[in-house]
Amino acid sequence: MFSLAQYAFPLLLASSSLSAPAGSSSASISGTSVSIASSPGQTAGFASDNANNLEWSVDASGVHQPIRGTLGATIIAQTNNPIVQQNPDIVAPPATDVGTVGQAKWPMSLSHNRLQTGGWARQQNTAVLPIAVDLAGVDMRLEAGSIRELHWHDTDEWAFVLKGSTQVTAITPTGENFIATVKAGDLWYFPAGFPHSLQATADDPDGSEFLLVFDNGAFSEDNTFLLTNWLSQIPKDVLADNFGVAESAFNSIPGTQLYIFPGVPPPDDQQNPVSPQGTSNTSFTFALSEMDATVVPGGTVKIVDSTVFSAAQNVAAALVTVEPGAMRELHWHPTQDEWSYFIEGQARVTLFASGENSRTFDFQAGDVGYVPATFGHYVKNVGNSTLTYLEIFKTNIFQDVSLSQWLALIPPNLVQAHLGISTETISHFSKTKQIVVAPNPNNSP
Repeated sequence: MFSLAQYAFPLLLASSSLSAPAGSSSASISGTSVSIASSPGQTAGFASDNANNLEWSVDASGVHQPIRGTLGATIIAQTNNPIVQQNPDIVAPPATDVGTVGQAKWPMSLSHNRLQTGGWARQQNTAVLPIAVDLAGVDMRLEAGSIRELHWHDTDEWAFVLKGSTQVTAITPTGENFIATVKAGDLWYFPAGFPHSLQATADDPDGSEFLLVFDNGAFSEDNTFLLTNWLSQIPKDVLADNFGVAESAFNSIPGTQLYIFPGVPPPDDQQNPVSPQGTSNTSFTFALSEMDATVVPGGTVKIVDSTVFSAAQNVAAALVTVEPGAMRELHWHPTQDEWSYFIEGQARVTLFASGENSRTFDFQAGDVGYVPATFGHYVKNVGNSTLTYLEIFKTNIFQDVSLSQWLALIPPNLVQAHLGISTETISHFSKTKQIVVAPNPNNSP
C-alpha cells in the first residue's frame, strides 16, 4: 500500500547531506539537520528601496506624463491634463502600488449641482463612488435667509458647518422642540425621521455652506420627505379635516416641492414657540469649534462621538490637522468604513486592502475619500500649508488601531522574526497612539 512517509523520510535524510546555506541556522529533527532562514528577507526577498515620491506637485504647471524612472512612456494621444496634474499617484503610481483597489476618491466639484433660487446642493453617493457603501455626503449652500425646506429623512443626518451660520429647528417624536444657531466649525445631528429645517442666518453676508453626511451610501437628496411634496399630494378636504380649518385655507400651498428657496434671515431676538412638552433635553448641536484639540507633534485632532455628543448615536468623527511633511500615522479602523472630507491642503493616502493589493490617491480641498473597514492607511500632508480634513464613521464610538502601538506592545523578538529589524529600531516605536507624526528628520525627501 502507498505510504507518503516511505518517500518523505528518505528525502529528508538526503537533505541532511546538504550543507546549510550561508546566513541560515540549523535545527535537528529526529537527528536530521534542516535549514531555517534566519531573516524574513531570505524567505521573501527584501522590500524595495526605490524612491516613491510624488512625480510632480499638484501645483506644478506643464504637461505631465505617466513615467516613473525607467517605467512608462509619454502620452501621444489625448489627455485631460488638469485631472492628470491633480492625480500624480494615479497617473504615475509608486512601485509599492500593486493589485487592485477600487476608486476611493471623488471630487465634489464633479458632482451634479442642483441649482435653486437662493442656493444649491451637490452630492456624493454610491452612484458616483461605488466603494462608499456606508456613508454619503451632500455639500449645500444657502444665501442669507434662504431655507432648506421642512423635511425629514430615512437616515440619520450629521452636519459640519463650513462657513457662515445656520439656524436649525426640529421636534422630537414626543413633541419637544429644538431651535439653535450653528456656526462655522460646529455640528448638528438629526436622527432618522426627526423633522427639521435649515436656514442661513445673516451673521455672514454670504449666508452659509455646510457638509451633510448620511449613514447610508445609497442616500439621495432627491428622495427626501419634503413638507411641500406631501401636502401637495393630499386632497385639500383631508388637510382641512386634519387641521380643523376650511379647505380654502390651503388654496395657496405650493403645487410642488420648494427644496431650497429665499427667505428673511431669522432675527437675533426671535421669539421661539413654547411647546407644552418643553424643549428637548437632548441637544442636537455641538460646538466642535470650541472643543479643545489634542495637540501632538505634527498636528491636532478633535474626536467627537456619542461620548461627548449624545445625540450622535450613529455617526462618529475626527477633525484632524496635519502640518506640512507630517502624516496621520499608519493605522486602520477595526469595524467601520471611513468617509473623509478634505477641507484645506493637499494629501497623499495609500490604502492597503490585504494581500497584494494597495493603491495611492491624491486629495485636495473639496474631495471625498473612502477607506473600507480594516484597510491599513496613512494620510500625509504633501503641500506647503496645513492639511485639515474630517474622518467620519457609521458608529457611535470612534475607534482606530495604531500600527506603531501594536508593534511596540508585543514581544520584540516576534517583531524581529517578521521584519528583520533591530531592537534599537523597535525601541523607537510608540507605545501610545501618535495620531499624527511630525516630519521625520532622519528621512530626507
